[in-house]
Amino acid sequence: MTRIVTIRQIASLPYRRVGDSPDSPVEVLMVTSRGTGRWVLPKGNAMKGLSAHAAAAQEAYEEAGLEGAVCPTPLGDYRYRKQLKSGASLLVDVRVFPLAVTTELDEWPEAGQRTRQWFPLATAADLVDEPELRALMVRFRPSDFADSSGKPIVGRSLALMRETVRMFHWFQALLPKQGNFFALFEAHVATLTAGSDALARLLQGGSGMNQHIREIVEREEEADNITREVLTTVRKTFLTPFDRSAITSLIGSMDDSIDQMQQTAGAVSLYEVTEFEQEMRDMAAIIVDCSRLLAEAMPLLRDIHGNAARLHELTGRIVEMEGHSDEIHAKGLKKTFKLYGKADPLTFFIQREIYIHLEKVVDRFEDVANEIDGLVIDHA
Repeated sequence: MTRIVTIRQIASLPYRRVGDSPDSPVEVLMVTSRGTGRWVLPKGNAMKGLSAHAAAAQEAYEEAGLEGAVCPTPLGDYRYRKQLKSGASLLVDVRVFPLAVTTELDEWPEAGQRTRQWFPLATAADLVDEPELRALMVRFRPSDFADSSGKPIVGRSLALMRETVRMFHWFQALLPKQGNFFALFEAHVATLTAGSDALARLLQGGSGMNQHIREIVEREEEADNITREVLTTVRKTFLTPFDRSAITSLIGSMDDSIDQMQQTAGAVSLYEVTEFEQEMRDMAAIIVDCSRLLAEAMPLLRDIHGNAARLHELTGRIVEMEGHSDEIHAKGLKKTFKLYGKADPLTFFIQREIYIHLEKVVDRFEDVANEIDGLVIDHA
């Protein structure tokens, strides 16, 4: 029997948030195809000498003039049929990588061949022809999609479970809620997402590095103020939505995350580093995507019973990305040792310290995910 081997391609999902709040909607940039003129994601074939996610970033640059932090952990895969010049229609498997856009160039290689445009995520999903790709886009941010009744998809999937457990939680709903913990959590995660974006821009190098370092420091100070307010509110509040220790552990792990970003920026500033290895930028891209997932998760805590499944999905992906980050960290550190370990020990020491700080950032994000998972287990 002849074994069928599908063609393999890579694609990027270029996105940006519209607004500063954690639950701000997401927009996706799409381009027109050169053949049919329909709206598609930037995609293409694998490139020799480039990893899959780096090739996806290159396609985004060539087709749409975009630069940013591309997460090395794929969002997923989808399949479609490609019409070839010979007349054959063959299956193509496409691996999709999230790309947090930081720069839109005025000129790019295929500027005269394609049109680019930002769309709301739900609109972009309606424009694609492939059902599997639409499903990936829905999972990327379910809260941006609603059915005809206006209820989020994530809520529909758990409607029956909510009805079943309602009697077990009726008394909790009757308790007076005091304190503004949810608003504070969401304000803190907004500093995480802004700090992550600044960190990714910092590791791209260039003339604005000092500005990105300054922003990270400012965001860390904002986060400290929010953390202090949470700890003060915990002591003053008689009834809290979660156990007091759970609240302090969650905000503490969030604060540790941005503290590590600040320490990374501090090391870059102290040692006057201006060039960064690809593995460092890849770890920064994972940090950006982790912050995106946490920004979606925080508002869902307001209805932890109804959003348990989505919260578990989000935390699971963060844990998966932390494992991928460990692999990238080990690969980058080994490469740095081979290049500089004996020939230039000082450079090796500096780069190793930056790698260590980046790894700790991702580890702290995993801690936040574990705290959220604990809340889901205890309350949902």
